[in-house]
Amino acid sequence: MALLALIALLQYPLWLGKGGWRRVWEADRQLQAQREVNQKLEQRNTGLDAEVRDLKSGYEAIEERARFELGLIKQDEIFVQVPQKQP
Repeated sequence: MALLALIALLQYPLWLGKGGWRRVWEADRQLQAQREVNQKLEQRNTGLDAEVRDLKSGYEAIEERARFELGLIKQDEIFVQVPQKQP
């Protein structure tokens, strides 16, 4: 009987203590979630870095932004807008 009590006392910290399996599992789940968030942010940062390099190196990116975001056109250029059909 004393042996069973001793085994139970030794098992308690493993399952329910400060460094028990439950807390380790929860920390692992949080770590995995944070890694996913970091991966998405790294992809976004890579895209932003490429966009910054394009803006610094050439006028094509600036022209593209001016056309699509501001609706600007070049001199002697004709703007034609084709409406899309509603489904």
